[in-house]
Amino acid sequence: MSIIRVHDKQFEPYLTANDINSRIKALAQQLDKDYAGKKPLFIAILNGSFIFAADLFKELSIDVEICFIKLASYKGTKSSGQVITAIGLDTDLFGRDVVIIEDIVDTGKTLSEFLPQLKHQQPASMKIVALLHKPEATVFPIPIDYLGFSIPNKFVVGYGLDYDGLGRNIREIYKLVE
Repeated sequence: MSIIRVHDKQFEPYLTANDINSRIKALAQQLDKDYAGKKPLFIAILNGSFIFAADLFKELSIDVEICFIKLASYKGTKSSGQVITAIGLDTDLFGRDVVIIEDIVDTGKTLSEFLPQLKHQQPASMKIVALLHKPEATVFPIPIDYLGFSIPNKFVVGYGLDYDGLGRNIREIYKLVE
């Protein structure tokens, strides 16, 4: 892993593909244990979580369903402060065990606006699995039940995370060189 360029910015290595894969396997084992005998519905938040969701889903051995919703709050390297829903949820959540898959939680605003919409549908339980969390950036505290990595408040790309649309296809996670 070496320094890469995405658009006009340089990024340095942060998390290797092996680190990410090992952590995903551990998260899947915990989810398998916690949801044994149940059939949870996973809701993956697009676009950023699609690679994490796919890799996590492949590691699960329990009966599980998945659907997708698109929520967005980023423009460039900063949160826009407004949550935009582009693709709605079309699955009934009443009485279901729901697990939300998120790529990264930084300010918490996106989930803080989305969770009440889900709770209104009266799921039996609702948990969050996030690949990354930036505790220093948290403004709206969100309980993350299954966490891949806590990271500093640095902009990151790769493994589904982008900078203005590019960088999602990089296997590792890189942080912005400042």
